[in-house]
Amino acid sequence: MILEGEGVLILKLKYHIVSILKQFGYRLLYGKRISWGVGTTFRSGFHLMIERQGQVRIGDHCFFNHDCSINCLDQVEIGAGTIFGEGVRIYDHNHRFSDATAPIKEQGYVTSPVQIGNHCWIGSNVVILRRARIGDHCVIGAGCVVNGIVADNTIVSSTQNETISNCRKDYGESDAKIIRNHGDV
Repeated sequence: MILEGEGVLILKLKYHIVSILKQFGYRLLYGKRISWGVGTTFRSGFHLMIERQGQVRIGDHCFFNHDCSINCLDQVEIGAGTIFGEGVRIYDHNHRFSDATAPIKEQGYVTSPVQIGNHCWIGSNVVILRRARIGDHCVIGAGCVVNGIVADNTIVSSTQNETISNCRKDYGESDAKIIRNHGDV
């Protein structure tokens, strides 16, 4: 008979073992383009995609809850001790969409590094986009979308009152690496 506390321990042990095996598989797949810190683990549904010359560096003792993903064409760095709620998505790239005469899927991607500091708490369903630089000891509230600079020791919460004006304007491509077309990926 398994006691309630023992069941939780068995489940956590299962997650750690599966995490170690998946880390090994990702290392075989991506080689030196992925670096895992000691004691980093994740739960079910974790997904990692590294394309082109992308680099992902994850610090020691990070934790990714269920259904998190990292999608990298350029560079993603995560500091030590950072924890992620369920459903967090990290992208260091966006589709280009400034040419109204061309299909979006044919315009390629624009990339910029993503940096997440040490000992942060990234809440459930947060989306972190290219150009995001989150400092140390930050809390990013559930449902936020981050694509800029967040200073150390900052708490970010979401609001529903933001609007986006012209989606066809130059969206910060001047400071980014640009991948010209979809076939380059």
